[in-house]
Amino acid sequence: MSAGFADLRLAVISPFVDRRHGTERCLAEQLERFAGQPGAEIHLYAQRVEDLRDVIRYPASGAGRIVWHHVPRLPGPHILAYLWWFGANYLQRWWDGKTRGLQFDLTYSAGINAIDADAISIHVLFSEFYRRVRPALTLHESILRWPVILHRRLYYRLICWLERRLYPRESTALTAISQHTAACAAKFFQRKDVGVIRYGVDTSAFQPSVCAARRVASRNLFRLLPSDFCLLLIGNDWRNKGLDTLLRTLADCSEIPAQLLVVGSDQPGGFIERIRALGIDSKIRFLSPSADVVQFYAAADAYVAPSLEDAYSLPILEAMACGLPVIASVRAGASEILRDAENGLLLRDPEDARELAALLCKLYSNVALREELGREAAQTAALETWDRNAASTWEFLRAAHARKGGVPIE
Repeated sequence: MSAGFADLRLAVISPFVDRRHGTERCLAEQLERFAGQPGAEIHLYAQRVEDLRDVIRYPASGAGRIVWHHVPRLPGPHILAYLWWFGANYLQRWWDGKTRGLQFDLTYSAGINAIDADAISIHVLFSEFYRRVRPALTLHESILRWPVILHRRLYYRLICWLERRLYPRESTALTAISQHTAACAAKFFQRKDVGVIRYGVDTSAFQPSVCAARRVASRNLFRLLPSDFCLLLIGNDWRNKGLDTLLRTLADCSEIPAQLLVVGSDQPGGFIERIRALGIDSKIRFLSPSADVVQFYAAADAYVAPSLEDAYSLPILEAMACGLPVIASVRAGASEILRDAENGLLLRDPEDARELAALLCKLYSNVALREELGREAAQTAALETWDRNAASTWEFLRAAHARKGGVPIE
């Protein structure tokens, strides 16, 4: 890590911090490293904090180097909870300034969480995301799905509106988690100054030897036969993750003894009818997320990510670190670290089930290719560390502070 700031008081804003979600995992890794910077004073405004070291809840005293200001949560539909959060964290920071004299040198947000953020890391560019997924958010499905679809439409439109308000401001420093997202920021908001800081991975937890040691136990846990070719997809918003294409692909590849593990918190109800119609009921298993995510990678033979739109997709990187061969859509930001047929396979059209079927058949029929792709993938992932991510983000914040008028230590 580079030299720090002279007495920098940094406000960091995120609804929650944990290690089970991409954006929040990234922020947790950054905060723990920021807290060790000389002269840095880290204040975290969040509704929930889990599995974060060196944190202490304000106003208690103690040894924690990250001060957590708890923002109350409003239960209810996500869009209302988000609007509450957006206003509540601003009011709490304002109140802390008025009553406790807390004035911050820089306000950093992981995504859109504040109207007054000085620096924002873009983890999802919703203007592009919504453009891609909008055709799937139709009311042609069961009437029982209408409330979910309408809610998502309203939420995405709200975020798109906020993006149009915030991202064009040249006074707001921006960084993105992939070149794809940075290019979208230039396209939609004429921001050609957006740097790229990719996600990292904990290679002590995600590595081929760890998965090899757990493979038998994990496959037994998920009742997989030795002959099963286990495919894995992890994430939420399964439509955007390309599950429709993947289901059609499995139906076309009946000769492959495939088993698909779909891990996430979405409800599978919207896919059950399609799965039955395709006759692949016995090939699909929907699983709840787990803190022990390595068990899923250990059980799998390949990771498949036919995303319609994904700013990055951290599971792709984690799967690579585990030594799994990966098929990734070119619309996923993580595909930028893939070299086609060298350390992974690239899916050019994530809506083309025939193209995906050809790639799956290629993997299944060639054990040597799978092993070679897995080895190269692990070597590539080993370079994508959280230390690198945090160091680059610290430099980004350092530049934003100087741009705002602060004087960093050289």
